[in-house]
Formats: sequence, structure tokens, C-alpha cells
Amino acid sequence: MSPFDHLHLEIPESNKKRIVIIGGGFGGIQLVKSLRKSNYQIVLLDRHNYHTFQPLLYQVATAGLEPDSIAGALRQLFEKHQDFYFRMARVTGVDPERKVIKTLIGELDYDLLVIANGSKTNYFGDEEMYKRTFPMKQIPQALDLRSHMLQNFEQTVLATEHEEKNRLTNFVIVGGGPTGVEVAGALGELKKHVLPKDYPDIDFDIMKLHLVDAGPRLLAGMSEKSSEKAEKYLSAFDVDVRLNTMLKSYDGEDVTLNDGTIIPAKTVIWAAGVTGNIMDGLPKDSIKGGRIIVNEFSEVKGLQDVYAIGDIAGMYSDEFPKGHPMVAPVAIQQAINVANNLKRANKQKGPKAFKYRDKGSMATIGRNKAVVDLPKFHFGGLFAWMVWMFVHLMSIVGFRNRLVILTNWVWNYMTYDRGTRLIIRTFVRNKNYKPGDTL
Repeated sequence: MSPFDHLHLEIPESNKKRIVIIGGGFGGIQLVKSLRKSNYQIVLLDRHNYHTFQPLLYQVATAGLEPDSIAGALRQLFEKHQDFYFRMARVTGVDPERKVIKTLIGELDYDLLVIANGSKTNYFGDEEMYKRTFPMKQIPQALDLRSHMLQNFEQTVLATEHEEKNRLTNFVIVGGGPTGVEVAGALGELKKHVLPKDYPDIDFDIMKLHLVDAGPRLLAGMSEKSSEKAEKYLSAFDVDVRLNTMLKSYDGEDVTLNDGTIIPAKTVIWAAGVTGNIMDGLPKDSIKGGRIIVNEFSEVKGLQDVYAIGDIAGMYSDEFPKGHPMVAPVAIQQAINVANNLKRANKQKGPKAFKYRDKGSMATIGRNKAVVDLPKFHFGGLFAWMVWMFVHLMSIVGFRNRLVILTNWVWNYMTYDRGTRLIIRTFVRNKNYKPGDTL
């Protein structure tokens, strides 16, 4: 129980209905945008004061981009919106009977609630992996990995034992989805084109990259052609791809796989999946598979005036028996649908069911190498890489961020350089470390 449970967040009174949105991710910010001219008071809560463009987190982690280039300040993003309020607060639970949100700094009443707090890294109950590996969900986590990686190479220069050099320069990526593949490709580019210039006294043949996935192919959510191309592109970076393989244990020094293979490595990157950020106070029968069960209108099962969108929402149907993919387009489209239904309700019209329009998926594996799946055809290579860059650039929040990222990409392409190889804050893991902790 928080000492602030009986305090209230100060939000100006209004004769409008209050919509509280939990989460400043893709779904949350789209909902605020879509409700801009509606007759509601909108309160957005997030534990950070910025929106993170998560698809490019791996570039921050691998020294390709600075963190502020993929982040947008939430207050600045909505500074022209009327009757909009942002509060930086960590939500701890909800009390649907009282129609109250609980946070670490107090409670907040709502008329309508939209849960859009996304997902977190799924360790499948393995606490040791949580403590010893690097996830890729938040900017602080990406910065931790960047510092750790660069510190390892600094230590490699000083190391005298071959076995220790192996541990410092070996990387194991767990998970062969888009994040795992993109991280592996970025590390491959660093190994081939960037790090040898920084560390001429290291023989980079010693640096080994291992990508481990429990499934039979990479990019399981994409076409088989894209999976094959991705594996081919990774082989050009000498990435050791191990399919139908699972990480059995990791003690911080050695990785043991389920086939008995032991890989000495001080860096394990966990990209093996995500699960919903479930909060306290929701009915148990409204939770399934780590997600909140919603109907075709995004209304939470068993609750009135409560919605869920994005990764956290499980809209189960015959077409999507496991729920919709946990990707940004789903969150954005669900936000638009909820906003339209709320506007329709004000006009005494009934809601329209959500229908997901799959516009395709893509992943990049490095310079001139990407795969794109569109509804009717698939392609890869240079053109796919250019499409990937354009789509991601246009999806970034803020003109300044787009300009900074484009400038970085052009510079990287022309020079094979990464300009952010800085150890700004030394990373030291301790027994109480939680991924993303600021030291």
C-alpha cells in the first residue's frame, strides 16, 4: 500500500467527461491526437515524460543513434491541445468500482479509462535471466547495453587471457524476431566496419555473434521467403544462427544451450518475446495469456467504461485466436477506432467493431539489407532497406527527430561510422540490478 493512496492528483475540474489514458506509447498518443477536437477532458499518465520510438531502440544500443533522437517529449507533443493534462506517474492499479486510478503519487478519478500501457520483456518466469541479460524495451535499457558493450571492448584491450577476451567479445542474442535479427545485424556491422578502427589492437576474428531461437525459422511472424533472406543476410556477418535451440542457463559468464553447447559470453541480449503490463485491480477472468481480454470494441471484459488497446489488449477471435500481433500498427488502429466510437457515442450512434488492416511487416539486417512483407508480395535487399528507412523515418514523432535521424543515417552510410560510441555513464551490474535502472 502506497502512502499516497489517499491523496489525489490535482487536475482542474471540468464539466466535460474525463478520459484517463494510461501509457504514452503508440496507442496512447494516437488516442490523444484523435480526440483533440472531442468534448472530453483528457489526462495522460506515463512513468516517463517522453514517448519512445521502440523500433529504433536497437540503434541506440549499438551506438547508431542518440537516445533523444527516438524520443518525443509528451508535454511538447500536445502543447496546443485544449483541456489536456499530462502527469508523470507510475500507475500501480485500478479500482473499477470507485472509478479510480492508483499511482505512486496519488489517486485520480475517471469517467472513461483507456489502458494503453503496452508490454514488457517476457522472461517466462526465469528470474535469473531477468537479472543477468539485457532487454530492449526502454531507452535506459538500450543505454545500459551500449555502455556495457563499449566497456567490454575497453577491457578486452587490457585483458591478457584468451578465454577472458572471448567472454568479453562474444554476444548471444536470444530470440529470432525482428528485434533479435536487427540487433544481430547491427552488431555485425560494428564488427566489420566500425570497431576495428577504434580498437586496432584487437583481432576481431575473436568476436562471435550467436543468435538463438526456439522456433524452426527466423522472423516467425513473416513469410518463409523473408526468413530465408534474413538468415542469408546474417550469414554475411558471420552470425551463428541456431534454430530449434533454447538457452538453458546463464550465470553471467557462460551460456548453456539445451543441446549442451557452452558459449563463454558476458553479454546476453534478451529479445525472446513480450507480455502485457498487467496492473492490479482488474478482474481475474479478464486476463488471458498475459493480456487484458477485450471485445471487438476494445471494451475490457466484465467492466464498464474501461478500454484497453495495443500490446496489453487481447482481442481474441477465430481470425486471431492468440490476439492481434503486438506491433505499433495494431495499437494505432485500435486507438483510432476507440476515438471514433467515443465520438459516435456523443452523437447517440452505436459503436463500430475494430477491423485490423495489415499493411505489412519489415525488418532490417544492416546496410542495404532488409526484408519486407506486403499483403500480396515480398521483397528484400536494397529497395526493401530504403522502404524500411522511409517508413520508420515518417513514423518518428517530431520534425527535429526525423532530421537528426536522417542526418545520422546518411553519415553512417557514407562513412561506415557510428558517432555515439560514448560511455556516458559506466554500467555496473549488481545483485539488485533491474534492467533499465539508472546508476
